Amino acid sequence: MKTSGERLKALLDECHLTASDFALHRDVTPQHVNNWFKRGVPLARLDDIAELLCVQSKWLRTGKGPKHPPNIIREPNPAPSFLALPAGQEVHLPFYHLHNGQLLKLGDHHLRLQLKALQELGVDPDQAIGLQMPDNSLGADLPQGSSLAIARTTARLLPNERYAVLHQGKLHIQYLKRVPGGALQMRNQLHSEQPDIVLSRRQQRAEGVEILGWVFWWAMYRLQRPKRGKIANSKEQR
Repeated sequence: MKTSGERLKALLDECHLTASDFALHRDVTPQHVNNWFKRGVPLARLDDIAELLCVQSKWLRTGKGPKHPPNIIREPNPAPSFLALPAGQEVHLPFYHLHNGQLLKLGDHHLRLQLKALQELGVDPDQAIGLQMPDNSLGADLPQGSSLAIARTTARLLPNERYAVLHQGKLHIQYLKRVPGGALQMRNQLHSEQPDIVLSRRQQRAEGVEILGWVFWWAMYRLQRPKRGKIANSKEQR
């Protein structure tokens, strides 16, 4: 890949995104994106696009240096804990990450959540896991590195709720609906104008579709301090 346009196209291919999908997300026309493929990514958009796709802007521009920012997916984002909970009032969910299309337990890492919150949601802690959002899940509004909590139950799909789905070895966060005949309707949560995907039972088996469960919690810290502008303090906001 000799140009930034070629690298951009390869990144979108990795994410199973068309030029139209990406154009919709960036509020430009598909022709703009196709022009970037041919002529290179405009310098004015390099930083924003690199941050969106979780790559280094230098790598996107020149092809040199590390592709991903350092330590971007080395450790899961810890669940924020503002108060130390007494023993028995929190649960430690096993933490997983996606590797080559398979869920693998991430060492001794656990996701700490309040037991009471899970009980109020009707989530069985023994049927829940933590999962880290990988870098090939563009299309969801949950960025790479996010920590997710997933209830491993699919007996009844709730309307307008996020579900974690493995599809062709990739993790997708989708709105799901079962339709007559056992087919599964998947709606991309970020691109509302994108047509729904409807897969028959045979297609689900052929394409390796597995519903991991209901995403009932998510969180992450910013990966870095914003480069432009400054964060207003309380006096400036008054």
